[in-house]
Amino acid sequence: MDRFVAFDVETPNRANDRMSAIGVTVVENGTVTARLYSLVNPGTRFDAFNVALTGITPEAAAAAPDFPELWRTLEPLMGCGLLVAHNAPFDLSVLAKCLRAYGIRWRPYLDYACTCQMGRACYPELENHRLDTLCARLGLELEHHNAGSDSSACAGLVLDYLRRGLPLRRYVRRYDLQRIRTCG
Repeated sequence: MDRFVAFDVETPNRANDRMSAIGVTVVENGTVTARLYSLVNPGTRFDAFNVALTGITPEAAAAAPDFPELWRTLEPLMGCGLLVAHNAPFDLSVLAKCLRAYGIRWRPYLDYACTCQMGRACYPELENHRLDTLCARLGLELEHHNAGSDSSACAGLVLDYLRRGLPLRRYVRRYDLQRIRTCG
Protein backbone atom coordinates (compact mmCIF):
# COMPACT_ATOMS: atom_id res chain seq x y z
CA MET A 1 0.00 0.00 0.00
CA ASP A 2 1.71 3.20 -1.17
CA ARG A 3 -0.47 5.66 0.78
CA PHE A 4 -2.88 5.32 3.64
CA VAL A 5 -4.54 7.81 5.92
CA ALA A 6 -5.11 6.87 9.56
CA PHE A 7 -7.73 8.96 11.28
CA ASP A 8 -9.60 9.16 14.55
CA VAL A 9 -12.48 11.28 15.79
CA GLU A 10 -13.77 12.22 19.20
CA THR A 11 -17.40 13.12 19.73
CA PRO A 12 -19.09 15.54 22.13
CA ASN A 13 -22.03 13.34 23.07
CA ARG A 14 -23.66 9.93 22.71
CA ALA A 15 -25.43 10.89 19.45
CA ASN A 16 -22.05 10.44 17.70
CA ASP A 17 -23.15 12.69 14.87
CA ARG A 18 -20.64 15.52 15.39
CA MET A 19 -16.91 15.73 16.06
CA SER A 20 -15.21 17.52 18.91
CA ALA A 21 -11.73 16.57 17.60
CA ILE A 22 -10.08 14.84 14.67
CA GLY A 23 -6.60 13.44 14.12
CA VAL A 24 -5.16 12.48 10.74
CA THR A 25 -1.83 10.76 10.05
CA VAL A 26 -0.79 10.31 6.42
CA VAL A 27 1.69 7.54 5.57
CA GLU A 28 3.34 7.30 2.17
CA ASN A 29 5.71 4.48 1.29
CA GLY A 30 6.09 3.54 4.96
CA THR A 31 6.86 7.07 6.19
CA VAL A 32 4.63 9.54 8.00
CA THR A 33 4.38 12.53 5.66
CA ALA A 34 1.67 14.62 7.31
CA ARG A 35 -0.17 14.96 10.59
CA LEU A 36 -3.15 17.04 11.54
CA TYR A 37 -4.88 17.42 14.87
CA SER A 38 -7.67 19.84 15.54
CA LEU A 39 -10.43 20.44 17.98
CA VAL A 40 -13.74 20.90 16.19
CA ASN A 41 -16.57 23.16 17.27
CA PRO A 42 -19.49 20.72 17.03
CA GLY A 43 -22.19 23.34 17.52
CA THR A 44 -24.04 21.01 19.86
CA ARG A 45 -24.18 19.92 23.49
CA PHE A 46 -21.49 17.95 25.31
CA ASP A 47 -22.24 14.97 27.56
CA ALA A 48 -20.32 14.76 30.83
CA PHE A 49 -19.18 11.24 29.88
CA ASN A 50 -17.53 12.45 26.65
CA VAL A 51 -15.87 15.39 28.41
CA ALA A 52 -14.45 13.02 31.05
CA LEU A 53 -13.30 10.54 28.39
CA THR A 54 -11.63 13.01 26.02
CA GLY A 55 -10.89 16.02 28.21
CA ILE A 56 -12.47 18.22 25.54
CA THR A 57 -14.75 20.82 27.09
CA PRO A 58 -17.38 22.96 25.39
CA GLU A 59 -15.24 26.00 26.19
CA ALA A 60 -12.16 24.53 24.49
CA ALA A 61 -14.13 23.52 21.39
CA ALA A 62 -15.95 26.87 21.13
CA ALA A 63 -12.84 28.58 19.74
CA ALA A 64 -12.13 25.75 17.24
CA PRO A 65 -13.18 25.73 13.59
CA ASP A 66 -16.49 24.09 12.75
CA PHE A 67 -16.53 21.01 10.52
CA PRO A 68 -17.20 22.80 7.19
CA GLU A 69 -14.30 25.19 7.82
CA LEU A 70 -11.97 22.32 8.79
CA TRP A 71 -13.15 20.17 5.87
CA ARG A 72 -11.30 22.45 3.44
CA THR A 73 -8.07 21.24 5.08
CA LEU A 74 -9.19 17.66 5.73
CA GLU A 75 -10.49 16.78 2.28
CA PRO A 76 -7.13 17.01 0.46
CA LEU A 77 -5.52 14.83 3.17
CA MET A 78 -8.30 12.25 3.35
CA GLY A 79 -9.27 12.29 -0.31
CA CYS A 80 -6.36 10.23 -1.60
CA GLY A 81 -5.37 6.87 -0.18
CA LEU A 82 -6.93 4.12 1.86
CA LEU A 83 -8.58 5.35 5.07
CA VAL A 84 -7.78 3.33 8.18
CA ALA A 85 -9.10 3.64 11.71
CA HIS A 86 -9.45 1.53 14.82
CA ASN A 87 -13.05 0.28 14.91
CA ALA A 88 -13.31 2.07 11.57
CA PRO A 89 -17.09 1.82 11.09
CA PHE A 90 -17.55 4.11 14.11
CA ASP A 91 -15.19 6.83 12.84
CA LEU A 92 -16.59 6.54 9.32
CA SER A 93 -20.16 6.87 10.59
CA VAL A 94 -19.27 10.08 12.45
CA LEU A 95 -17.57 11.43 9.32
CA ALA A 96 -20.58 10.50 7.16
CA LYS A 97 -23.03 12.09 9.61
CA CYS A 98 -20.99 15.31 9.69
CA LEU A 99 -20.84 15.48 5.91
CA ARG A 100 -24.60 14.95 5.73
CA ALA A 101 -25.44 17.40 8.52
CA TYR A 102 -23.49 20.20 6.88
CA GLY A 103 -24.63 19.40 3.34
CA ILE A 104 -21.10 18.61 2.14
CA ARG A 105 -21.00 16.38 -0.92
CA TRP A 106 -17.85 14.33 -1.14
CA ARG A 107 -18.13 10.89 -2.64
CA PRO A 108 -20.73 8.16 -2.27
CA TYR A 109 -18.30 5.38 -1.29
CA LEU A 110 -14.79 4.98 0.06
CA ASP A 111 -12.44 2.12 0.77
CA TYR A 112 -11.21 1.55 4.31
CA ALA A 113 -9.49 -0.95 6.59
CA CYS A 114 -9.95 -1.49 10.31
CA THR A 115 -6.86 -1.84 12.51
CA CYS A 116 -8.86 -3.69 15.17
CA GLN A 117 -9.87 -6.37 12.68
CA MET A 118 -6.30 -6.63 11.37
CA GLY A 119 -5.01 -6.79 14.96
CA ARG A 120 -7.12 -9.88 15.62
CA ALA A 121 -5.37 -11.59 12.70
CA CYS A 122 -1.84 -10.50 13.72
CA TYR A 123 -2.18 -10.96 17.47
CA PRO A 124 -4.84 -13.61 18.15
CA GLU A 125 -3.30 -14.41 21.55
CA LEU A 126 -4.25 -11.04 23.07
CA GLU A 127 -7.20 -10.94 25.49
CA ASN A 128 -8.72 -8.09 23.44
CA HIS A 129 -7.79 -5.92 20.50
CA ARG A 130 -8.53 -2.46 21.82
CA LEU A 131 -6.23 0.30 20.67
CA ASP A 132 -4.59 0.67 24.09
CA THR A 133 -3.99 -3.09 24.37
CA LEU A 134 -2.37 -3.33 20.93
CA CYS A 135 -0.25 -0.23 21.55
CA ALA A 136 0.95 -1.61 24.89
CA ARG A 137 1.88 -4.91 23.20
CA LEU A 138 3.85 -3.11 20.48
CA GLY A 139 5.34 -0.38 22.66
CA LEU A 140 3.60 2.38 20.72
CA GLU A 141 3.03 5.72 22.45
CA LEU A 142 -0.61 6.46 23.10
CA GLU A 143 -2.51 9.21 24.83
CA HIS A 144 -5.80 7.38 24.43
CA HIS A 145 -8.86 9.39 23.36
CA ASN A 146 -6.68 12.17 22.00
CA ALA A 147 -7.55 12.02 18.30
CA GLY A 148 -4.05 13.04 17.19
CA SER A 149 -2.38 10.38 19.32
CA ASP A 150 -4.96 7.76 18.36
CA SER A 151 -4.49 8.40 14.62
CA SER A 152 -0.71 8.23 15.01
CA ALA A 153 -0.97 4.97 16.96
CA CYS A 154 -3.34 3.58 14.32
CA ALA A 155 -0.76 4.37 11.63
CA GLY A 156 1.88 2.63 13.75
CA LEU A 157 -0.32 -0.46 13.97
CA VAL A 158 -0.72 -0.62 10.18
CA LEU A 159 3.05 -0.28 9.69
CA ASP A 160 3.58 -3.13 12.18
CA TYR A 161 0.98 -5.30 10.43
CA LEU A 162 2.64 -4.68 7.07
CA ARG A 163 6.09 -5.55 8.50
CA ARG A 164 4.60 -8.80 9.77
CA GLY A 165 3.42 -9.59 6.24
CA LEU A 166 -0.30 -9.06 6.75
CA PRO A 167 -1.92 -8.71 3.32
CA LEU A 168 -3.66 -5.35 3.82
CA ARG A 169 -5.79 -5.76 0.68
CA ARG A 170 -7.55 -8.71 2.35
CA TYR A 171 -8.95 -6.30 4.95
CA VAL A 172 -10.13 -3.54 2.65
CA ARG A 173 -13.87 -2.90 2.81
CA ARG A 174 -16.13 -0.37 1.11
CA TYR A 175 -18.15 2.17 3.09
CA ASP A 176 -21.36 3.78 1.82
CA LEU A 177 -21.30 7.38 3.04
CA GLN A 178 -24.93 7.96 2.02
CA ARG A 179 -26.37 4.94 3.82
CA ILE A 180 -23.79 5.20 6.61
CA ARG A 181 -22.78 1.56 6.57
CA THR A 182 -20.27 -0.93 5.23
CA CYS A 183 -21.28 -2.35 1.86
CA GLY A 184 -21.69 -6.09 1.43
